[in-house]
This record gives sequence, structure tokens and C-alpha cells, in this order.
Amino acid sequence: MADEVVVVIGAGGMGQAIARRQGSGRKLVLADFDQAGLDRTVEALRGEGHQVDGHVVDVSSATSVTDLADAAAAAGGVVQVIHTAGLSPTQATVDRILHVDLLGVAHVLDAFGAVVAPGGAGVVIASMAGSLTSGRLPAELEGALALTPTDQLLDLPFWTDQAFASPGAAYGLAKRANQLRVQAASRAWGARRARINSVSPGVISTPMGQEELDSGSGAQMRAMVEASGTKRLGTPGDIADAVAFLLGPESSFVTGTDLLVDGGVVAAVRSGALANG
Repeated sequence: MADEVVVVIGAGGMGQAIARRQGSGRKLVLADFDQAGLDRTVEALRGEGHQVDGHVVDVSSATSVTDLADAAAAAGGVVQVIHTAGLSPTQATVDRILHVDLLGVAHVLDAFGAVVAPGGAGVVIASMAGSLTSGRLPAELEGALALTPTDQLLDLPFWTDQAFASPGAAYGLAKRANQLRVQAASRAWGARRARINSVSPGVISTPMGQEELDSGSGAQMRAMVEASGTKRLGTPGDIADAVAFLLGPESSFVTGTDLLVDGGVVAAVRSGALANG
């Protein structure tokens, strides 16, 4: 019987929590762009008893992601794929956000949709920013984000619109695209008898999340958290729990959908408790 392989792309706070949650008794393939950080995480997980191999990947490159998918498939049956890699508005330019957060997810959906094992499942980590963007975009744009072939995504004419010229706007658009492309990809994954969903976290207490809280938009983010039903930051464990549900047998009838795990922030915004400025 082939080994069961769990692929986690992105070795940050959420990726590590998910790897620990899903990796027991399976072969872990952990991938990240940062070689040094990846090596540290692989060493830590091995010290905890996990069977784990590290792979450097550049999700903005179709070749790099395909090589990762091929390596994972060579290691055994790819039963779970979790994509957590991404850049926040404070970390990158518009161009890098589009290449990593938008194009990177499309590459992962394509490459792993071709190798995921029957009965397998995948989760893409999107963002509540995508949920807040939903309803603001023309149907034509949403359709293009969902269905444009991956190699043509960055050629869409919408990118020249000044409305998307800031990192924050590009990030929201990319994360909405993640939700839409997961929905569209569910049929191709279903043809392999596999499922694919997304999780949209709110403000999570990871190094990336703390960086955002310390940025110019931090005050607004804190106000959103305070207006939410839970009035707290999320934890990597909160996201790992949601991912575990979507990967497990309890969700066997769930595919092509997004699970919002934001402590009630989007609900507060939409109910008028906080103006979504």
C-alpha cells in the first residue's frame, strides 16, 4: 500500500499548525520559498516525530509547482493538499501579490488537480478580504477571475484599472479570485473523485498578521475585530481546525465552497456594526 502523502505549501504559522494537525501517520511534504525557514521547520517537525521532506517552491512559477506536485506523487498517494503560501499588502508590491497570491493559487489548483489521489481533498487558504470584495466586482470580472486559463490570468485588461493599483486592493482581488477559482476547480478535482475547498481566515495572530496589525491599516483591523462577535484575534489552531474538517470524512459532501473563519468580522461589517471603509 502506497504511503499517504500530505502536502503543505507555506511553512508559516498556519502552515506549521496544519502540518502538525494533519501529518501524524502520514508522509509530509512541506514546501516554501524560503530555504532557511523551511529547513528550520522541517527539522522541528522531524524532532516531533513527523516523517517530513522539505521542498523549495516558487508558486509564481508553473514549472516549480508542477515539479513539486510530481515529487509529491512519486512519494505516495497525495491524499491532502493545503496551500497556505501568500504575501500580505504590507509585504509586497502589487506585482508580487498578483504573482504569488493570484497566479500561485491557480498553479497549485492546476498541478495538484492532476495528481491528487481518488478520495483526496485540498484546501486553499484565501482571506476574509476576498469575502469583503465579493459583491463589489462586476460579474464580468468575477467570471474572468474564475475561468481564465492560468497562463492568461495576468494578461487580463482589468489590471490596468487604477482601482486595483494599491497592494491592499490587489490583495482583496487576488483573494476573491482564490475563492472563485476553487469553486471552478471543483469539477476537475471531482473528476478524480477528489474535493477542493477554501478557507478565508480573518485577522490571525501569526507573524504576518502581527505585521499587518502594526501597519497603517492596523487601527482599522483592530476596530473590525472589536466589532466582531468574538472580539478576538484568531489563532493558527482555529484555522487548522477548520482545515481538518474540510479534509476529513465529515465533509465528504462539501466541495467548491469557501469557509469563512473570521470570528464574525465580515458579519459585523455587513450588518452595519462597522462601516467597511
